Amino acid sequence: MNETRFPLCWPANWKRTTNRTRAHFGKSDTRYTNGVLCYGGKSRLSVPGAIDRIAYELRRMGVKEENCIVSTNVPLNLSGNPRGGQSEPSDPGAAIYWTHKGKSQCMAIDRYDRVADNLAAIAATLDALRAIERHGGGSILERAFIGFAALPAAKVDWREILQFHPQTNVTAQMVQNAFRALAAKRHPDAGGSHDSMSELNAARAAALAELAS
Repeated sequence: MNETRFPLCWPANWKRTTNRTRAHFGKSDTRYTNGVLCYGGKSRLSVPGAIDRIAYELRRMGVKEENCIVSTNVPLNLSGNPRGGQSEPSDPGAAIYWTHKGKSQCMAIDRYDRVADNLAAIAATLDALRAIERHGGGSILERAFIGFAALPAAKVDWREILQFHPQTNVTAQMVQNAFRALAAKRHPDAGGSHDSMSELNAARAAALAELAS
């Protein structure tokens, strides 16, 4: 996989949402009063909590954790997990990439204005799709997931986008270094744009694919 956990690596050719809405995903808070379990209301779901939901759904599908990447614009901590206490990024979209039975698949949602809610929406969608399998529609489920296959990136001039001379002998590490340097300028949170960052993501994916061939 060439996708990154940070910054967000939006699937090539997937349409972006322009008008986002507020979601109602959350978690139920419970407490004990005099030894009796009581409902304590509902609080906002966190990014780690939403990722746990995705991991749970993927495990039920038989997908191993090491074969999955959750990609968002939430900076990572030293452990490689989304850092807590961060403000919402200007682009709250979320994407997951996984490999199952030798097939690369992905799902991305940016309908809502919080990263955690977009992640939770992905988990809910996975659960809904699994309901097809539970009711005996295994072949239907397989065909449904074909629609979530990672689409090949459009043909791009990655050397020009990543600012390499046509005759430069480029390595994968050079591609990653160039990507990080340009992402610092193109990322929406740094004054760039979603389209510019998407172009950069596509260029890196095309470069790494060509170098690995």
